[in-house]
Formats: sequence, C-alpha cells, structure tokens
Amino acid sequence: MAIRAESGTGSGESARGAAVSRRAFTLAAVTALAAAQGIQSAQARVPHARPAHPGRRTEMRGVWLATVANRDWPSRPGLSPGEQRAELTAHLDRAVRDRLNTVIFQVRPTADALWPSPYEPWSECLTGTQGADPGWDPLATAVEESHARGLELHAWFNPYRVANHTDPTRLVPWHPARTHPDWTVVYGGKLYYNPGLPEVRRFVQRAMLDAVRRYPVDAVHFDDYFYPYPVAGETFDDDAAYAEHGAGYPTRADWRRANIDKLIREMAAGIRHVRPGTRFGISPFGVWRNAATDPRGSDTTAGVQTYDDLCADTRTWVREGWIDYIVPQVYWNIGFAAADYATLVDWWARQAEGSRTRLYIGEALYKAGAAGQPPAWQDPAELSRHLTLAARYPRVRGHVFFAAQDVARDPLGAMARVVADHYRRPVRPPR
Repeated sequence: MAIRAESGTGSGESARGAAVSRRAFTLAAVTALAAAQGIQSAQARVPHARPAHPGRRTEMRGVWLATVANRDWPSRPGLSPGEQRAELTAHLDRAVRDRLNTVIFQVRPTADALWPSPYEPWSECLTGTQGADPGWDPLATAVEESHARGLELHAWFNPYRVANHTDPTRLVPWHPARTHPDWTVVYGGKLYYNPGLPEVRRFVQRAMLDAVRRYPVDAVHFDDYFYPYPVAGETFDDDAAYAEHGAGYPTRADWRRANIDKLIREMAAGIRHVRPGTRFGISPFGVWRNAATDPRGSDTTAGVQTYDDLCADTRTWVREGWIDYIVPQVYWNIGFAAADYATLVDWWARQAEGSRTRLYIGEALYKAGAAGQPPAWQDPAELSRHLTLAARYPRVRGHVFFAAQDVARDPLGAMARVVADHYRRPVRPPR
C-alpha cells in the first residue's frame, strides 16, 4: 500500500515507496526549518480538533492488518495455533477499544493463503514453511471473532505478487508459478504473475473468490499493487504477452491499463455472483496523476503516478462506480510540498462527487514519531488534524490507519489523540 510500509516487502518507502521522489524527501530533511514553518502555516488553516462529522451514525474507522513478512501478524512464524489466535484476537480487541469498526486482514500476501485453499499453498508467514498446514484456519477465525466483536472483516488480497524473491524453487513444487513458469515475470528482485495474460487473470480471480465463497467476509480489498512500482534501470518483460494480446491498443501502457481495468470489472462481477452484498474496495497510491502531466490531476509533484507507473486508472474506477469504496493512501502531512494532504483530500473528494463509490482516506499512522520523517510527524496532533480537515468534505466517509502494529504500540500517542478527539463513541461502518 503506497508509502505504506509492509516492512521488508517492497511496499515501504523503497523504490516504489518513493511515491514522492527521494529528492523531495531529501530536500525536506535538509530544509527542516523552512518545512516546519510551512507546516505550521498550513496547520493554522485547520480548525481546532473537533469530532469528524459529529452526529454521523455511520463512518469507516478501519485498520490494515498486514501479514506479509509478518509485518503486523503473526509476530513471527512458527508460533503455535493458540499463540497465533491470541495475537490475532488481541488486535481485534484493540480495534474495539479504539472504537474502530473495520479490520482489513491480509489473507493472500504473496500468491499464498491464510485459509485452506485448493489453489495456492498455506502462507509461510504462519509456520515459516510455505505449504505447511498451521493446524487452524486463520481467515475463518478472523471472520468469526471480528463479527462477534461487532467489527467488519474485509479480506485483503494482493492479485499479482508471487514472491519477495526471484527463485521459483523456493516455492512449493505444486505452486502454480512453478507449474506455469510462463505466467511469471522477474522484476526488481521479486517474482510476479504477468497481468497481461488472460489465463493469469482468470486464475487469480478463482483463487481469491474461493475465500469469498467459503467465508462471509464483508468486503474484498485490494491495495496499491497492480503492475509493480518502477525500478530504475529495469524493464518489466511482458513483450510476448503484448505481442499476443496487445493488438488494437495505441500503446503498451494503454494495453496494461486495460488489463487492470478488466481485472477490476471482472472481480467486481465475480464478487456479486459468489456472495451478493459483499463489497469491493481498493486502496491505491494517493496520486492518480500530477497536474503537470494531466490537467485533471492533482496539484502535486509526486515521483510516482498511479495511472502511468502502475497502470491503474483509479480515477476512472471511482467516476464509473466500478468499485464500492476507495481508500487512497494519502500518506503525507498537511503542508508537505510535493503532495500536500489537504490538496489530495480535496482532489479525491471532487473525483468522488456524483459517484456511487464511497471515499475513505488512508492514513499513515506508521509515520507518527518515526525517525527521518518531517517535523509534522513528530507532533502527536498531526493525524487528528487530518480528520478535522477531512470533515469539511461530505464525500469523505471515514479513514483507515496503517497499520495494526502501529495502532497497538502508538509510541507518539497519535492514535490515542485521534480517538480522544474524534472517536468518542462507537459508530457503525457504512453499508
């Protein structure tokens, strides 16, 4: 999830994480005093904290619970089923204590599964060995225990990431990526399924819909990984797929975007067919396109643009109502020059105007108090100011925080401040 740090997995502030370019981060660090003054000026325009949307009876208050590389859960592979279950329910209990109402649980982090899937192996995050039966069903437990606590459980899938390495022999022998090596592409030190192959698109949908068929999840959730984040000096080798399937598209980029559009539309239809009433949401990187690239874009200078670099036309998905909700990862502080939180919330609210797609904002709780972050993130009130600012926009129907371990630890007290200022009583999630 954009600059969301799935630690050690490539979804942190790495090459792709240079959602804002490294140059922008370096400049911010070098000119800390000037940045701090600019932030203070921007914050002065935000009213004193008040409950977001007072009186609203429904509001998204979510938290991402990442399992890739054991980011949030389980704390390490190889724990007993009882220990894993206790850690999982502790995260759910913490969500209830903070008056959150939704847990977005990562159940397919790298073409594997946190349920007994007939399509893909058990995830190695559970036992330390891919394919080893953990002795219990984490997804079934997560759904049951979340619902028992009045929480929604959204099942979070990554469609195309196969492995955070490039060695197929480290996968179980029957892994689809080994039995169909032509389905995969090595890029940036990782292994991916090729989104340009129709047979891949059909397979990943079957694998994900298996969980929807088996369990009463409240929603299906994708994050920001479609085509991989760009890696300098490397090319994503889909020449053969483009030669076979790219006829009729003006450019390879147009063909790639069409591949992702098909995945989104077909997955939405599959969810409706398999379990009517289950929603479909996506949390993309926060910048669709910069205005300098496209006048319809945001007044930002981000180093990554979702439309161009990940081939994901997130704006169209919202405006056409292809998905039920969107949670752009607006992982920057108010006043950040390259990608101002205030600017992006305003832009996304305008894109959602008149659409059936609900808008929630993804919040970078993990940055609060973190070393190397701009001065604003050293202030425990920064996130609370985000909710105050977003409350000006009726289209913003809530927030989701990255991530569960940061909610649990809350070293700066930023989450506690959000709860005190905005979450004074429980509310139901939007339906």
